[in-house]
Amino acid sequence: MSDNDILTEIYRDQMYNLLQRQERGDGRALDEYREISIETGVLERAEGSAIVTIGDSKVAVGIKMQPGEPFPDTPDVGVIITNAELIPLASPTFESGPPGEVAVELARVVDRGVRESKAIDLKKLCLVEGEKVWLIFIDIHMLDHGGNLLDAASLGAIAALLTTKIPNKQYDLAEEDEPLPIVDIPVAVSMIELEGNLLVDPDHIEEAVASTQLTIISNRDGTLSGMQKMGSGPISLELLEKAVELGIRKGQEIREKYLYPLMNEIPRL
Repeated sequence: MSDNDILTEIYRDQMYNLLQRQERGDGRALDEYREISIETGVLERAEGSAIVTIGDSKVAVGIKMQPGEPFPDTPDVGVIITNAELIPLASPTFESGPPGEVAVELARVVDRGVRESKAIDLKKLCLVEGEKVWLIFIDIHMLDHGGNLLDAASLGAIAALLTTKIPNKQYDLAEEDEPLPIVDIPVAVSMIELEGNLLVDPDHIEEAVASTQLTIISNRDGTLSGMQKMGSGPISLELLEKAVELGIRKGQEIREKYLYPLMNEIPRL
């Protein structure tokens, strides 16, 4: 057994003992997030940007837009392209080079949350049907890994999109830039399962111990736009229903506290 395996077993025993009293190692309630902060407009050359901190995790997201060709099967719809980069300085487990499996999976889940929620009215981003539409590039950079990077990345993406301006003037398409046509505000809420308990916003130690992690992505009206299960552990239908209910509730809390205030400078939905 390696040193990491021994540490994981020690952490697991400690967590199980704490869960007997419905407690966590950092004193949080089981359904409580670590401290969240969002700063927007941090990248001068981006059309929209945000830095999101959740506990010890920090993620930067930049939005770039440019005219380009639509996909052949959607000739009148704007295009979303999402990429994630795990910077080696953020964690000893991250390596330099092409995006690995974790980065690809993270980008895919963030992309799906934005796309499936219909967060952006992509038809309004058509310039010339079949020839030219707006391309939206969502670039995610992990700066510090303290657990639950997926929620930080998802929150950073929607915060950056909420404050993005379409660069009409740069491409001589209109006299003024304008906000993106935002239709919904998806929020991802991740949790792990341990001994029949759901722990929201797991830190990196809790993630290492757990064999099952769930991410629930919900819209403003409480409907689901995405769900992701990671890990090999099973989960009962009863616990899955509780996870969905918990994810929707926490998503609405995050939306009201952190995302709605960002809408002061753009039209209300």
